[in-house]
Amino acid sequence: MNTGDLAWVLISAALVWLMTPGLALFYGGLGERRNLLHTMFVPILIIGIATMVWFTVGYSLAFGGAGDIIGNFKHLFLSGVSFTHSTKSLTIPDGAFALFQGMFPIITAAIITGSVIGRVRIKAMIVFITLWLIFIYTPLAHMVWGGGLLAKLGAIDFAGGTVVHISSGVTGLVLALMIGHRHNDKHVPVRPSYVLIGGALLWVGWFGFNSGSALAANGIAVLALVNTWLASAAGVLTWGLAEYKMQGRATLSGITSGGVAGLVAITPAAGFVAPWAAVVMGLLAGVIGFGGITFVKNSFGYDDTLDAFGIHGIGGAVGAILTGVFADKTIGGIAGAVNGDWSLVWKQLVAILFTVAFAAIGTYILAKITAVIAAPLRLTPEEEAQGYDNIMHDLTVE
Repeated sequence: MNTGDLAWVLISAALVWLMTPGLALFYGGLGERRNLLHTMFVPILIIGIATMVWFTVGYSLAFGGAGDIIGNFKHLFLSGVSFTHSTKSLTIPDGAFALFQGMFPIITAAIITGSVIGRVRIKAMIVFITLWLIFIYTPLAHMVWGGGLLAKLGAIDFAGGTVVHISSGVTGLVLALMIGHRHNDKHVPVRPSYVLIGGALLWVGWFGFNSGSALAANGIAVLALVNTWLASAAGVLTWGLAEYKMQGRATLSGITSGGVAGLVAITPAAGFVAPWAAVVMGLLAGVIGFGGITFVKNSFGYDDTLDAFGIHGIGGAVGAILTGVFADKTIGGIAGAVNGDWSLVWKQLVAILFTVAFAAIGTYILAKITAVIAAPLRLTPEEEAQGYDNIMHDLTVE
């Protein structure tokens, strides 16, 4: 075991955990006044739900066994997980690996809530998220990072472009389509300062999210952190420019979202591409992210409340494709189109399409099951107009 590697992974795990309270503030600032507290409440509740799912069955299903689709029950309740040795040829013990990986389903599930917050009953949300983590997240984590189907295909995902962002974004979109539009939509960002504070916490946490995915304090970790820094900064600039060109002004909430868009795009590529490519990916992500929450959303008419699909779903797919384009064998050890090997692009496309289909179909089925267990899924128009802050939290934020 290497104490430096272990220290970095433990710090990174704490940074990834911090992302969920950050997302709560970020979403709260973007959301509706009548649901401000509830918008922040749900991601914090998910910290509890996702942690218990990971501890009981999630880690075992994601990283136990060698099946193509799912693991096994060998490590239920983290049984048989060593806190002093590695069975994965790493320089950190299995317990540290389980801890770090356990932070990812928390933020993934929290992202989903942004698409339907204020429309779905809390009981239904709890049931759905629990089922989703078991039946969607853990198989995807196994297939990508646990040696399963997509790993065997040769698709790559350094820190979660498919596992985290595409899966959560597509899930949010499917739920939004199933639940339907909001009644009496009053959506304007009510707390830009919350957006900034939450976005900053997300941003800082993301350095651990991406750099910690090297699972060691080494050159790949440095590369991932540099690429994360560059892509997010580039995303700020192009989102702000696009917002200014289209709306005549650039906003604090907008450019902070641009930083997040850059972070999403670089996530699958962080340890595989050169810094110049990270800048290109960030520049593209800012424009595409802005287009995702404006042109795409308006053209298709779906009601993705806080744009989980526009930023995470679309951004994750763009990042995964560009990973296939810019992966540089001399930098991260895997050859992409920049090295003349276009096969990685096709592998990335297959992985994206598989993830979209798996998440979409699975979400539809699990939402139907949730409707049986915890009906009704949706608030009544009267309850929705009143807002969950009054219904559940007995407080209206002024």
